[in-house]
Amino acid sequence: MATVVVVYHSGYGHTGKQAQAVYDGAKSAGASVQLIAVAEVDKHWDDLAQADAIIFGAPTYMGSVSAEFKKFMEASSKPWYTQVWKDKLAAGFTNSASLNGDKLSSLVEFAIFAAQHSMIWVSLGLLPANNSKSQRNDLNRMGSYLGAMAQSDSDVGAEVAPPPGDLETAKHLGKRVAEIAARFTAGRR
Repeated sequence: MATVVVVYHSGYGHTGKQAQAVYDGAKSAGASVQLIAVAEVDKHWDDLAQADAIIFGAPTYMGSVSAEFKKFMEASSKPWYTQVWKDKLAAGFTNSASLNGDKLSSLVEFAIFAAQHSMIWVSLGLLPANNSKSQRNDLNRMGSYLGAMAQSDSDVGAEVAPPPGDLETAKHLGKRVAEIAARFTAGRR
């Protein structure tokens, strides 16, 4: 069984809801999954070291990942120096209020962070919902390839946003990472 850790920051609850969807997707693929808020990460460095895959998540604020998530990134210098996460799978997800909101820059930031740790990046693996029949609740309505993107209207709470299609896209990402991690762990045996 593959072990997946979803490590995330959520400022207003929207990204936390997305993180839960990623968790649910990984769980549905039979993985052992942990959901860790970056505020609690100091209790979980060993869990991250033992994981087969780590999925990063944060809101996009001002064109980049949140400051709280950046603190986690900087705190990972010891695992980086010892290459503890080398050859683990990595993926990412992000959320912002704007349709674009520069979410791609956050996913690129996650991918570079994973590369610095010598991890193997897993893309979303979905075509975009970009035809005339596409609707707000479709899978990958944001048209991302690098990771899962969600958009949460700024005037509604996490009980309403992100929309179901964005949460299903996050669930798809979690399931995809868990399935690939299962193949990787089977290959190691």
